[in-house]
Amino acid sequence: MRRALFITLVSCLITIHQTRLINRCDLAKLLHQEEMDGFEGYSLSDWLCLAFVESRFNISKVNENVDGSFDYGIFQINSHYWCNDHQSHSENICHLECQELLNPNLLSTIHCARKIVSATGGMKNWVGWKMHCSGRPLSYWITGCHLG
Repeated sequence: MRRALFITLVSCLITIHQTRLINRCDLAKLLHQEEMDGFEGYSLSDWLCLAFVESRFNISKVNENVDGSFDYGIFQINSHYWCNDHQSHSENICHLECQELLNPNLLSTIHCARKIVSATGGMKNWVGWKMHCSGRPLSYWITGCHLG
């Protein structure tokens, strides 16, 4: 019984260690500094909502899809189109390794996200944004964040 409890505890600690979360307001500040507010018509609140619905602000999230592709990072950017994960065919439109999308400085992620929203469909390329953010009041996402 103790052994099973110990293994469970260690598994939880490993999972917690692998998760890298960013604070909502810290993300808002970074996106503001990188001039994402208003980029292609999307507000900081759109970006924050996107990050929340896709990853719950988890920079290190990786998700496997049914087609064998993977989604990476805070915006869950897909390996089939946007980055190279060396596991499946990729168009690699962002010209980067998918692992770069897990970097805590987020600059590669932001650069790639700019390409995605500049493409046909904009943020509608993310199903989560379409279902949970599009057409909704989102200003509360930046409430309390001091961007200056």
